[in-house]
Amino acid sequence: MKCPYCQFLEDKVLDSRVVRDGEAIKRRRECLKCTRRYTTYEQIEERRVRVVKKDGRREPFDRQKILRGLEVACRKRPVGTETLEEVVDRIERALYDRGETEVQAAVVGEMIMDALRGLDPVAYVRFASVYRDFQDLTQFHELLEVLHPESRKARATTRRQPRPRKAE
Repeated sequence: MKCPYCQFLEDKVLDSRVVRDGEAIKRRRECLKCTRRYTTYEQIEERRVRVVKKDGRREPFDRQKILRGLEVACRKRPVGTETLEEVVDRIERALYDRGETEVQAAVVGEMIMDALRGLDPVAYVRFASVYRDFQDLTQFHELLEVLHPESRKARATTRRQPRPRKAE
């Protein structure tokens, strides 16, 4: 491993830890020449998944792009960075487990929305409104009814209740 500071090729490993549920190893190293420390990650190189966009473009799967989207959706919400990393890990693992070299962007988007639905309803609505390109309030109402179907039932029963008759 080449030192990122002085380019020397010899180092010693100070610490090794398993990360990402055993999917990678994080190593803390020290250069034997300049004695500066740096971190490396070791993981199995898998076939790269490419994401097929709506317009047909193909680009490599980018976990950082998903993480940024989740961070924006969860801004000022009680969701920690570690939780978001776990969500990205699950999505990435699910994509690789499919065994396909290409996946539609819509599939990735739905996976993100499914994860957010269980994580934080406000973040889910934020993400969905951008992802689905909401144009009016009706679309928000439809999404909220999916989140809280019992509120729709409550509104329906209050509308249908017969009015009490006056006593004669």
